[in-house]
Amino acid sequence: MATWAWCSGLCVGTGQRVVTIQKGPLYRVLGSHVTLWCKVSGYQGPAEQTFQWSAYLHSAPEREVQIVSTADPSFPYAIYTQRVRAQEIYVERVQGDAVLLHITELQDRDAGEYECHTPNTDERYFGSYSAKTNLTVIADTLSVSMGPQDLTHVEGDAMELTCEVSRSTAQHTHLSVGWYCLRGEHRAEILTLSKDFVVMPGPAYAQRFLAGNVRLDKVGSTSYKLSIVAVEPSDQGQLYCEAAEWIEDPDGMWKDISRKQSERTSLVVTPQGKALDLCVNIAATKNDLSEGDTLRLSCTLEAQRSNSRHFQVAWLLNSMEVARIDPRGLLIWKKEYEERASLGQLHAFKQSNAIYIFTIHEVGLEDSGAYHCSVLEVKAPGSFQSIQTNLSSVLGINTIMGKVFALTNVSVMKHTSLAWFFAISLGQEGRTVGGWVLGDPGGGPGDRAGQELWLGLEEQNVAQERGVGWRFCYADKVHRVQNESENWADLLSHHHGLSPSQAGLGLYATLRSRTATVSYTQSFELICHVNASRPVEELLLSVEWLFQPKPPTDGYQELVRVLPNGTVSWGPTQPQFQGRAQLMKAGAFSRLHIHSAMAGHAGTYQCKVGVWRTLRGQCTASFTSNPVGIKVVLPESTLQVTTRESSMEVAGGADASIECRMEFPLNSSQLAISWYYLPPPPADATPMQIVQASHTGLLEYGAEFSSPTQKSRFLSQRMSSHVFQLRILSASPGDQGQYCCAVEEWRWLEGGWYGLGERWSERTRLVLRLPGKWRIRRIYHILPNQWSWHGQEVTLGCLLKSTLPPAARLSATWFQGKENGHERPLLTLNHDGAIEFLQEGLVRRLQLRRPTAGDLSLTLGSVQEDDAGMYHCRVQEWQQRGNKDKWELQTWALSGYTQLITTPPGNGTQPLALHCSPIPTTTTTNLSLLWCIMHPPYLAAVQIGIIAVMGGLAKRPQWGRPGKTELY
Repeated sequence: MATWAWCSGLCVGTGQRVVTIQKGPLYRVLGSHVTLWCKVSGYQGPAEQTFQWSAYLHSAPEREVQIVSTADPSFPYAIYTQRVRAQEIYVERVQGDAVLLHITELQDRDAGEYECHTPNTDERYFGSYSAKTNLTVIADTLSVSMGPQDLTHVEGDAMELTCEVSRSTAQHTHLSVGWYCLRGEHRAEILTLSKDFVVMPGPAYAQRFLAGNVRLDKVGSTSYKLSIVAVEPSDQGQLYCEAAEWIEDPDGMWKDISRKQSERTSLVVTPQGKALDLCVNIAATKNDLSEGDTLRLSCTLEAQRSNSRHFQVAWLLNSMEVARIDPRGLLIWKKEYEERASLGQLHAFKQSNAIYIFTIHEVGLEDSGAYHCSVLEVKAPGSFQSIQTNLSSVLGINTIMGKVFALTNVSVMKHTSLAWFFAISLGQEGRTVGGWVLGDPGGGPGDRAGQELWLGLEEQNVAQERGVGWRFCYADKVHRVQNESENWADLLSHHHGLSPSQAGLGLYATLRSRTATVSYTQSFELICHVNASRPVEELLLSVEWLFQPKPPTDGYQELVRVLPNGTVSWGPTQPQFQGRAQLMKAGAFSRLHIHSAMAGHAGTYQCKVGVWRTLRGQCTASFTSNPVGIKVVLPESTLQVTTRESSMEVAGGADASIECRMEFPLNSSQLAISWYYLPPPPADATPMQIVQASHTGLLEYGAEFSSPTQKSRFLSQRMSSHVFQLRILSASPGDQGQYCCAVEEWRWLEGGWYGLGERWSERTRLVLRLPGKWRIRRIYHILPNQWSWHGQEVTLGCLLKSTLPPAARLSATWFQGKENGHERPLLTLNHDGAIEFLQEGLVRRLQLRRPTAGDLSLTLGSVQEDDAGMYHCRVQEWQQRGNKDKWELQTWALSGYTQLITTPPGNGTQPLALHCSPIPTTTTTNLSLLWCIMHPPYLAAVQIGIIAVMGGLAKRPQWGRPGKTELY
């Protein structure tokens, strides 16, 4: 029901009478309950005024049809009498001088102009005594669907439900979608995506929503997904989604014109039991491999509330252990596999508490056999008290020697396609390259009996002749390739074709336009100039206009075609041109004139000219002109974004909210918002996109924020029509830096949404209040440089110097900084031991071996040129507080920077200069400096030399490595 503020006529006093009615035109859905308000002011007489409602229906717009009166029961005409008596139409008096007209079930015949009249109670006629508004009845196109289900989940399980919502209303409308749980007579709201694209939780789900445990996402143009990370007993009941279609009335108020519910899904949640429930599965990408292939095994655990339990996973080959990951995520290789692991051929990590990955790069014959994984559950990390164990089934892996394949053909039957496959041996590497298929799209080889077929390599350009266009090329016969040394050129025979230029017409066409850039609603013209060796007037010509929209789709589309007899036919996919395009032809010139250009007219145009022998024949030769691009400049955006720099400080682990505010709301437009992050110096570089919420509500995360962990922590929300908010859940040290937003206005312009321009906000600096720090020392502290040969392995140290509390856990993230200032995260070790690789191309070469809990050193294998840069790690300490499933950030620290310089093999040995600047603590000027070198794996230090400083002057070193070490 609409809401407004009333003012009784008594507050106006004597004056001019004014009758006001709800402003139209109003669009309402067939079958819905409709209300129209009317009020009177400035009147004299009794406080309770009489109201009479009439209509001027579309069937007889000049004739008044009386509907209902607040004072006269006999007022309705016969057409409305029955509906008024049945209370299907009635008047509700809100107060003495204000009423609502109710139509409980709107019918098609109710469309028309409605009049509200108040009989005179004044001493004289002065003012207006009636007012009118228009009501249009539209079809109800709202559709809401979700297949009914009966679901049973154990407490802590994840659950997802998807609801399909669509409408095809011609008017501009918005949708709201909500999820509800019905328990008996009580309906609990879970989450609702409002008409303004703001996700709002119900009271009972507010805390779970803020924690990221309950989500509502628009995953397609019509799909809305409810995700519950861990179901609780309170979620049990009948779940369904409800959608409403909203339209903005001329008075600026939004009205829900249709509301529908989906079918219900029954959810039963059983409390977590104490029974042994561990199930272990093993799977491989493929079971049969050739030497040099990659084998990837995944071990998946199925257990209730697996995220809060502690598992140790081991991989076994032929019942012998290969590697083991303990509950803290520490990886331990068996001795006979350590060398291959150090070379990067073996790789194992914990992807999550339920998924463990084991990879063998370049498998050999010795890797064949029976694989399975063993899982041990313990009460706590470091505990030897076992709860249960289980083994997966055995998975057989077979590795065969590489082969040289020959080119073969498949038997061809009539009306079937012809396929050719080949594989080429690449010397001793034992690898092969793909396959290649040749077929005739126009029909099978059986339809071309007696013709020739062509076979060849894509790299050989044998299908192009001099002249215009491409030719068809065939082979006399098909050869088999018996070995890799046979010449591919032997497979090719003569080729032939016919080009338009050979017809002797000298036909070509040129397309031009006087302007390449036009404003929205401005007209433009394209001119196609035809040339030929004969007078154009003597030729039977057809002109076809081709169009490729911007951005390009699948090639050019036919816009319109004019045949030699003057017949005009429009392409089926270009309705935006009909009614706006005008065709003209004069001699050798054909013109396409577009009136009042719209956004859909932007793109690339061509004209294609054809020559015909007869009016009823076919085109014998054609030529396509050069392309001409037309750019349509859209209306300028009126969007204004608040531009004021600010700073905010939050405690570590707390949530942070950053606002993006428009100066004023845009009622007729939709907004898309992108959030960006700029890291603090020294990595202050190009802004990195966090998330973009499109004008349709779809979310797209940037590359650096696309991991599941980042998506659950960075949330974009719309708080009102002109305020957006970026919520950062459990802010961590790595979130410090500057944030800004970019807002783009989208407007509906004649059949589609178009972006009108983007506005950027100023930056908001986020600073964390530090709860405390440890000291973290590095193993490789290189000043100013360290060289590493290409192909070698290097370990970048990160050791915890202080003692870690027994109940604490560590998380760590490694970063690489480049010369351009851009810093990228490489991998993250979560506090539960799971490793998340943040750069897909480095998964194989990065390892956290963790010989001890406090050693977070990063090993980089097969060093490449692009690995050069500044490296550092960030370490955080977590402890449990109260709820055993909740871990809280206690403190954190950053290591210093380690510079890695890569050197190609054969460039000679580079000198390494190490500088030491002692700061005296007394006035004594006599010092002795001891230089040492520490070799991996970080054992005892070996002395290099000693130098004495006497009275501020360096003396000769006592000893050193002659010819290799200089101390001064």
